[in-house]
Amino acid sequence: MVEDSTPDSSADHSATPPPEQPSTNDGAPRRRRRRSAYATKDLTKGSVPRNLWFLAWPQVAESFLSVVDQLADLIWAGRLGFQAIAGLGVAQSYLMMLMTARMGLDSGMRSMISRAVGARQIAYANHVVLQALTLTTAYSVVLVTIGLVLTVPLLRVLGLSDGVVSQAAPYMRVQFFAMAMMGYQRMTAGALQASGDSMTPLKAATVSRVGHLVLSPFLIFGWWWFPEFGLAGAALANLISQSIGVGMNMRALLVGSSRLHMTFKGYYIDYPLLWRVLKIGLPASVTGAQRAVSQLIVVAIVASFGDIALAAFAMTRRAENTVLHASRGMGRAAGALAGQNLGANLPGRAKASVFWAIVYASVASVTISAVFLIFPNQVASFFNSDPEFIAQAALWLQVLAIGYFSMNTVQVFTQSFNTTGATVAPMIVTVSTMWLLELPLAYVLSRHTSLEELGIPWAIVFGMTLRLMIFTWYYMRGSWLRTGML
Repeated sequence: MVEDSTPDSSADHSATPPPEQPSTNDGAPRRRRRRSAYATKDLTKGSVPRNLWFLAWPQVAESFLSVVDQLADLIWAGRLGFQAIAGLGVAQSYLMMLMTARMGLDSGMRSMISRAVGARQIAYANHVVLQALTLTTAYSVVLVTIGLVLTVPLLRVLGLSDGVVSQAAPYMRVQFFAMAMMGYQRMTAGALQASGDSMTPLKAATVSRVGHLVLSPFLIFGWWWFPEFGLAGAALANLISQSIGVGMNMRALLVGSSRLHMTFKGYYIDYPLLWRVLKIGLPASVTGAQRAVSQLIVVAIVASFGDIALAAFAMTRRAENTVLHASRGMGRAAGALAGQNLGANLPGRAKASVFWAIVYASVASVTISAVFLIFPNQVASFFNSDPEFIAQAALWLQVLAIGYFSMNTVQVFTQSFNTTGATVAPMIVTVSTMWLLELPLAYVLSRHTSLEELGIPWAIVFGMTLRLMIFTWYYMRGSWLRTGML
């Protein structure tokens, strides 16, 4: 591997971390707790592909649980009708826009923690966690306020039918609260994963996701003695289960069972550090938020073709998450591994981390693509039995499956670069290709060619292919490999 220490403009290396603090509280030695290999393994030594798999498989499993969770909601929505499927898809597009904006701030936190751990500055990493918690709290307040006030106007502005709005509005209101709680779950999980502990977040995600899966049908359909909430029951189940997951991650951070040990003793708001987190994270927030905004524009284009087309679009976007969530998890793991190695001044190992993540993710993308290309009708019928819905959704699945390799690799690149702190380049590449090529092409192909609504997935495939080419050049150039602390 070629080692390159060319600076990336998104990183701020002027910060001087506070000195490492002694591992005592109130002057007394803290009793050592038994900790797993995920809290102690040195990821800057040994085989890169083995270290990547060690760190990545729990994150990929966690992502898979998230996919199963979303698909379950889609299946239950299908039992309520295709308007419920459409409403679920539209509401989640809005929620994802707001959630990805906050997750960008996690990228700043992840990059700073991973590099601090690699540089053996654990006290500084703990301090970053506390400041990230402060940002997440402020963002959650804003998120809940938006949900209470703007749910119906946000749905109406897209020109949705009354039937879709009636299904989406109650679900979306409750989900704003659930997304606020999920923000804490993602933030605490991200801190643990960046430090090298992927197992604790997996345990928390397993408990919360299984709880959601079990509780959702009881609250949606009013089984047993539970009240019937309709589609909003899925959101309420999510809120309850996410709260449990947050508690599990917070316990690990507070009791010191991971490499990190968060304490509120001496807590203060560190404005210079908050600014560094924002400076690194905001480009990643823009990347995520604009992607969600672009999806809403696509929703508006698809909506003009009717509720069936909108439901087909919503289903295919959820189905492709079986690939994209796994590649995001792999990319974040590669970024954390690369970040620790950059903190330890080992850029060659950092570059190798991303390369092996692409190799692993490619296997998954080829497998899922084959399934969607060969069995599109069976996949579509799994969600809804309406013949017109199956016919349209099957075509969408086949077109998008052609671009799954590009989608996977782009996700690995984006998450890896963001988690190392190189957040500006992914923002520029994603925003420019999305708004200058993909969205205009989706409009032209769907409105002015015989492809009609199928022009939209073809435009997505073209956009992803172009992004893959640019990201590959950026990866080879190596300007994201600047070493040291952030």
